[in-house]
Amino acid sequence: MSTNRRDFVITGASSLVALTAAPAFLKRQGAHDLVIRGGTVFVGSLLAEPPDTSGIQADVAISGDRIVAVGRVPGRGTEEIDARGLAVSPGFVDIHSHGDGSIEDDPRMESVVRQGITTIVCGQDGSSRGTPGDQQPAAGAFAAMLASIEGRKPAANVASMIGLGSVRGRVVGNMDRPATPDELRTMVGMVESALAEGACGVSSGLEYTPGAFASTEELIALCRPLAARGLPYATHMRNEDDRLLDSIDESIAVAKGAGCSLQISHLKTQGPRNWSKLDTVFARIADAARNSVRVTFDRYPYIAYATGLTNLFPVWSRDGGTDAFLARLADPSVSPRIKSETLAKVDLIGGWENVHISSVRDSTDRAAEGKRLGSYAKSVSMDPYDLTLAMLTRNRGSIGMVGFAMSEENLDRILAHPKGMVASDGGSFAIEGPTRRGSPHPRGLGTFPRVLGRYVRERKALTLSMALNRMAATPAAIVKLPNRGMLKTGWAADVVVFDPATVADRATYEQPFQYPAGIKTVIVNGVIALRDDQRGSQMTGKVLRPA
Repeated sequence: MSTNRRDFVITGASSLVALTAAPAFLKRQGAHDLVIRGGTVFVGSLLAEPPDTSGIQADVAISGDRIVAVGRVPGRGTEEIDARGLAVSPGFVDIHSHGDGSIEDDPRMESVVRQGITTIVCGQDGSSRGTPGDQQPAAGAFAAMLASIEGRKPAANVASMIGLGSVRGRVVGNMDRPATPDELRTMVGMVESALAEGACGVSSGLEYTPGAFASTEELIALCRPLAARGLPYATHMRNEDDRLLDSIDESIAVAKGAGCSLQISHLKTQGPRNWSKLDTVFARIADAARNSVRVTFDRYPYIAYATGLTNLFPVWSRDGGTDAFLARLADPSVSPRIKSETLAKVDLIGGWENVHISSVRDSTDRAAEGKRLGSYAKSVSMDPYDLTLAMLTRNRGSIGMVGFAMSEENLDRILAHPKGMVASDGGSFAIEGPTRRGSPHPRGLGTFPRVLGRYVRERKALTLSMALNRMAATPAAIVKLPNRGMLKTGWAADVVVFDPATVADRATYEQPFQYPAGIKTVIVNGVIALRDDQRGSQMTGKVLRPA
């Protein structure tokens, strides 16, 4: 065994034998359906800061969709996995995912499973499926959405929050005005119905419309149904740069007013002039805990974020939807103000070269995908702002972007913080098929291996046991997924086997469609979904509802 691997996989009294070939799989009739043999097992912990343990050398036995033993397993398995020299962990729980968006097109969920993710939590940033349509009652809408996902037989488990932006859009519309008392009652009813039908929390996206038009008081009212269920309010805050601290305060105020816990989505300090605010952010989170408000957060391991290109433009300019927004861009009475505020936002993140185009709708602009907007504008001899307006008009506002604006040192600290969790904030993609489209942020293909490779093994920002706790036990507990996130007898058999010495992401901003290395085996509900880079034929993911 290499010294590098020995740093992360400790065997206790005896040394493990390094593998010289791929793990062996032996078919036989046995006492168990599957036994993972001789790996270094990390069972998981519900402690906010688990002990710094390097795992225990043990076997894991699985029968059906349940773990039936962890320790020395004398009985053979019908199938056996040789995990000597490898880490065995609970399957990863992605607490902030957009992977549901492509399940209908491709339920294989390739980039999800290949990262070791066995459960995604979607319905994020205030946007969710399962809100009632025209002439459809709220009762039953969320349940029908979950049933539709389950009917597609996804490869990984799926849980979902209810998005307050979707709720507001259905009841109030995309207008910047307060909800009437009747509208507010209707929205609260929609939230209550969704929670009763299996939503695992409530999310908001306050930098997006129509969520941005909700007042603090409206958010409190819509989050009150969470209190009795012990479920979280997850928020993409109103601002993540110059007004970051005000947004932290508002988020805490919503949770306190509603009597629920708070999950801050993709915590960041955006723009170099805001990087120094991280200590104050952590202090306010600690103050909230002293005042009985439970605050946790998640983050992806990249210094660039992903959003829509329209997010560079002020919220007020997007009032009323796409047609109204595009009309304002062409209106000489307001367009100078829009330009001024947009250029200020671009300057905040370091200029047009820090804006990477990830997706377009109109084929006319396909050449822009995967390019930095500043360089691309120069290549077509246009001013970057003028090119942006032209592209937004052709694409009816539907352009994706990646913005480079964060600090790696802050990222180390966010990932290491005991209140933090790992999340991709990404979609589900494949290197071939219908979900290979655009030039997406690499987080959708590499988040969890990147944490293990770059931030555990290389940068040593956190230990392996700390990272695995933030990837499984803690997020599963936050959204109250029963019997998930730990390797315990009687719990769901969601397991990942990986090599701590080689696990790494391969996806890049320029070439995102690359699967990670070092993820050896992924088991979803007792069935092998991935083994030595080969996908299993069965897709055994389930829809999960909170306990």
